[in-house]
Amino acid sequence: MTKLLLIRHGQSVANSEGRWQGQLDSPLTDRGREQARALARRLVREGWSVSAIHTSDLSRAAETARILGSALQAPLFLDERLREYDIGMLTGLDRFEVEHLYPDIWHALDQGQVWPAMPGEEGNEAFLRRIVSALDDIRSTHDQGQAVVVVSHGRTLAMILAHLLEIDPDRQTPFRFGNTSFSVVEFHPRRNLLACLNDLCHLEHGLR
Repeated sequence: MTKLLLIRHGQSVANSEGRWQGQLDSPLTDRGREQARALARRLVREGWSVSAIHTSDLSRAAETARILGSALQAPLFLDERLREYDIGMLTGLDRFEVEHLYPDIWHALDQGQVWPAMPGEEGNEAFLRRIVSALDDIRSTHDQGQAVVVVSHGRTLAMILAHLLEIDPDRQTPFRFGNTSFSVVEFHPRRNLLACLNDLCHLEHGLR
């Protein structure tokens, strides 16, 4: 595998409602589907040839991946290890509910402090282990010279980049991903290179 294309899912219902998703299985909105179709058209137009699409099994990512897979004629593999970080008791809450139920957590997040402990959350070490496990399997499955797509979630993509670029995963990573954003990591013998980050050029202003 020479290139890894990292794609965040299209807009979900929970996104549109301002809810914290984590592993909540929220489907795409009509806007999210159109975002995915716009990205698919771009990838076809630019001549991307990918050997496979690996995706989180959560519906917002899986449906995005199916739209891309149909356009790119690439096989699809669902993998629960590519799910979003599990935020425990905060799953499905909106900002007002978080502020009311967990004021200390909300204050820490609102002030931009270090990520606070959340009741029932997955934990960074367990999160990293499952991400690395998935990446190792993906890299061992595909030959040198191939391009592979991963469709996943914002914090999961940030952890993937932190691992591949050797950034301390214990800190909040400095990456942000829009819906159907497109990022590319190139694998070289001496180091991995970030060739593209959070590219949204395929989306007209009204779809962003």
